Amino acid sequence: MEYKAKVIAGLIAATCVFSIIALILSAVNVKDVFLPPSNKYGMVFDAGSTHTALYIYQWPANKENGTGIVSQVETCTVNGSGISSYADDPAVAGASLKPCLDKAMTIIPAEQQRDTPVYLGATAGMRLLREQNSTKAEQVFTEVTKAIREYPVDFRGAQILTGNEEGSFGWITVNYLLDTLIKFSFAEKWEHPQGTEVLGALDLGGASTQITFQPGVTIEDKNTSVLFRLYGTNYSLYTHSYLCYGQTQALKMLMAALHQGNLSSQHISHPCYPRGYQENITMAELYNSPCVPTPSTPSPAQVLMVTGTGDPAACSAAMQKLFNFSCGTNRTCGFNGVYQPPVRGQFFAFAGFYYAFHFLNLTSQQSLTHVNTTVQAFCNKTWQELVETFPQDEHLQTYCSAATYILTLLVDGYKFDEHTWSSIHFTQKAGNADIGWTLGFMLNLTNMIPTEPLEHLKGHQPSLWAGAISFIVLAIVAGLLAILLQCFWKSK
Repeated sequence: MEYKAKVIAGLIAATCVFSIIALILSAVNVKDVFLPPSNKYGMVFDAGSTHTALYIYQWPANKENGTGIVSQVETCTVNGSGISSYADDPAVAGASLKPCLDKAMTIIPAEQQRDTPVYLGATAGMRLLREQNSTKAEQVFTEVTKAIREYPVDFRGAQILTGNEEGSFGWITVNYLLDTLIKFSFAEKWEHPQGTEVLGALDLGGASTQITFQPGVTIEDKNTSVLFRLYGTNYSLYTHSYLCYGQTQALKMLMAALHQGNLSSQHISHPCYPRGYQENITMAELYNSPCVPTPSTPSPAQVLMVTGTGDPAACSAAMQKLFNFSCGTNRTCGFNGVYQPPVRGQFFAFAGFYYAFHFLNLTSQQSLTHVNTTVQAFCNKTWQELVETFPQDEHLQTYCSAATYILTLLVDGYKFDEHTWSSIHFTQKAGNADIGWTLGFMLNLTNMIPTEPLEHLKGHQPSLWAGAISFIVLAIVAGLLAILLQCFWKSK
């Protein structure tokens, strides 16, 4: 009996000692631990004049100097044309967005969807529709709003971006993706790059074109000035958007000008289309935009035959007539009398600037002379030659007019010359993200989304934590043995 008592007493004593040691180990050298922040998500619909796309972004809940470190998670192209094309059937505009919204719901965690901000930004296509018929523009917005509100997200509204907003958000995107605003350093922290020049942005859409850059001189016209604060640094920019000078609308203006040169004829000779190419277009299709003045005696059902003549010199001359290149005295300007300081620094040209030049293999910073020679040689080819060389390309007839327009816009409009031409980089993406206004919009938006505090916990060094666990296990084992002996050790 005495022996049993001594053994149980020893086990109880061991249990107490092990427990005390475990308590001491768990109490010493405790440190504050901040868990990594969770990610936030955001979605932006880019409702352009020719198509709509949904971009899904994410960023850590904490931020760097007030601005999020945003990355593109996914993009989804909406089937069909831009939402402005549904002016006569607005319900289709809303329905067209649903497949991309369904896709987004599979990507964003269910528990975060109701806190995910969603925006729809419409650009020049809806600007033109608003000018034509503001009631129809509102009906389109009503239908897209109704469609998005069917999903468990934080819809913040549909809006028409101003041209200057579109240009400046595109500028933010370019500079963010190319690490001129903020960069992850070797010290493993985000820092503002020292001595790095920011880049200019050239955007060409279907209905408008934008130029945005940091001029290095005082901006004389405050209507072309915008100020941003990003990652703790202020940026003063020149930006301007030219409505109706997007590629689609500009080429429509060109076609109308060629027609109005001989209104009595039902035939249009088009110097920018290849020789041997023909197409038919109705008056209603040609004069369906505020950018194209309607003739005094319109005949909407009349069919016009367009015949290509393949004359690069005449094409360039006709293109020049779309612009007014004269400037006032003692004033630098772009075109149509709009103030613009001289271009400065490196530029990234994206969207419509990229596609035609990419087809012509002119996106590798070739000289302006080489670009002119290549475009002229292409414009001299007949339709038969082009079809035999590029049988699968459905935009083949447009590349000469598009390339000639881009050259006219950049050289005569924005005043790039043989020396500054090499500073233009024609591109579609940077890193894994598309270049456009939506990422810049989301980056600027994160300035207004509150930062979440890091989750604060108490933590131990792994060795002390392992030791404490070991002694807790020993204490439990000793205690259980004492109980078992007390219950089952029979006295003799």
